[in-house]
Amino acid sequence: MAYLNAAFMGPLMTEVVAAGHAGVAAKARPWEVAIDAFFDPVEKARGLYAGLTGADVEGIAVVPSVSYGIAVAAANLPLAAGKRVLVLEEQFPSNLYSWRRLATENNAVVQVVARPANGNWTEALLGAIKPGVAIVACPQAHWSDGCKIDLVAIGAACRAVGAALVIDGTQSFGAMPFDTAAVDPDFAVAATYKWLLGPYSLGFLYVAPRHRNGQPLEEGWICREGSRDFSRLVDYTESMDAGARRFDVGERSNFALMPMAIAAMERLTAWTPAAVSAYAGRLTDRVVAETAAWGCTAAPASARSPHLLGLGLPEGVDAKALATRLAAAQVSVSVRGSRLRISPHVYNTDADVDRLLGVLEDALAKA
Repeated sequence: MAYLNAAFMGPLMTEVVAAGHAGVAAKARPWEVAIDAFFDPVEKARGLYAGLTGADVEGIAVVPSVSYGIAVAAANLPLAAGKRVLVLEEQFPSNLYSWRRLATENNAVVQVVARPANGNWTEALLGAIKPGVAIVACPQAHWSDGCKIDLVAIGAACRAVGAALVIDGTQSFGAMPFDTAAVDPDFAVAATYKWLLGPYSLGFLYVAPRHRNGQPLEEGWICREGSRDFSRLVDYTESMDAGARRFDVGERSNFALMPMAIAAMERLTAWTPAAVSAYAGRLTDRVVAETAAWGCTAAPASARSPHLLGLGLPEGVDAKALATRLAAAQVSVSVRGSRLRISPHVYNTDADVDRLLGVLEDALAKA
């Protein structure tokens, strides 16, 4: 299988699978599970994620999904009547529906920034960030075609007009460098099951210091001060644990998923997102260069993410039919709109690209 589809779902590495098996086995013997097992792995994962994204560990909360993290952001950001929330055209739904609800509840507006013809989302967003914008909600790389956004520039523009910045990093964190301190988002969330090569139903949310005293979605017992002392849990307290931990999802200590995420992030930390980006970029650059003669198109190199390529096809070519043909040849890609979405990771090789190009050449020559 030439699996060029990490943007759909990252496969689990051998050591991640082993960590998950060990976690399930531990739950089968609960008399061997120590109280520290509820806390120490979570803190280790928090630290690893912070390291990968250039954040401080006190700002990281454990969440089950992007939609949960976006809901936390929506619950803690003011939105006055008549103000605007900016989103991108065809933005992933998890970073849209909460803003629609919030806008409806506050008589505000969700403004959709149209897809730029040249793929330059940064330019398009900067042109829309004006007084009256209260929240900018966007990714680092657009999920449908991989066009990237300069979030340092967007963060500065948001601060200039007093707007909050909320980022969905699911399609880039782990595969592209991200510097939380330089971007200074209000909230930034990513699921682990794609480019972080971790399990499904787990993610991490960065919360800026200015929001760390905010309102969590849940009233979890484990997020309170002194929760390690199980003998005193009914000494109820309103005092929360430090930093962004108040926003942690209930049952955050998942004994199978958390060890899997740790194993994956340890490996990614050793590789570094910059190295992953460079490796994947070499492969996508090959695809762009070698398919141009067959009428395929892509955003300029300056506008596209190295690891996530939206390949435009010649007029009249059915993208879904082509993807079916690729699948029959054991080449896995996705279709998003009229484009083939090609997303290699470090497990891919030039042989995988050769197989992709061979099918494309044959199919497009006969189109």
